[in-house]
Amino acid sequence: MNISEYILKDFKPLTLQCTVEQAQHLCEDLPITHIPIVEQDRLIGCFAQSDIQSIENRKQTLSEVRDLFYYFAIDSSASILELLKIFADNDANIIPVLEEQTYQGYYELSDILDVFASSPFLATDGFDLVVQKNNKELMMSEISQIVEANNALLLGCFISKKDVDNTQVTMKISSQEINEIIQTFRRYNYTVVTKHKDDSYLEELKNRADYLQKYLNT
Repeated sequence: MNISEYILKDFKPLTLQCTVEQAQHLCEDLPITHIPIVEQDRLIGCFAQSDIQSIENRKQTLSEVRDLFYYFAIDSSASILELLKIFADNDANIIPVLEEQTYQGYYELSDILDVFASSPFLATDGFDLVVQKNNKELMMSEISQIVEANNALLLGCFISKKDVDNTQVTMKISSQEINEIIQTFRRYNYTVVTKHKDDSYLEELKNRADYLQKYLNT
């Protein structure tokens, strides 16, 4: 997925010679969490909007407050998953983009989320399935084989949770045979974490529980 076409240059980054007042005005005009500070096309750092607004001496130059800068950026060839991680790690809605260490512009979170939402993983109809297995036994190749053996299409999957003993995998699957896939995973000793209305195994357990309760009440 090529996302370089979403690099924006809607505003000119500030330099170390700019004042805090200029930075504050830019924050008022744009709904951004950080302002890139650039010198001779080189990223110096990112100035957080919350820090900018807290400075009382508005005549100070940005070079005088550069100890407040954060440094984060992404290469123009990076993947969308790398981008989403940097957005989350820095609690930011923009990320400066570099190419061979030269500032190119920035990515905006809303654009990247729109791109991700249009991917087949999210946009294609299907059902979500979360399974869990012991770390030593889990194999991604086996997961895909189970799905494909049931004439289904695995649209995507990722490790959504992991601890010292078990790993959970979240899948998006395109298929009409939800129950068959679920039962196959159980036969291969996977725990099915998600609940599905078409899960005959759960329905059978419910019927047995109802029968037992009825028996105990007689």
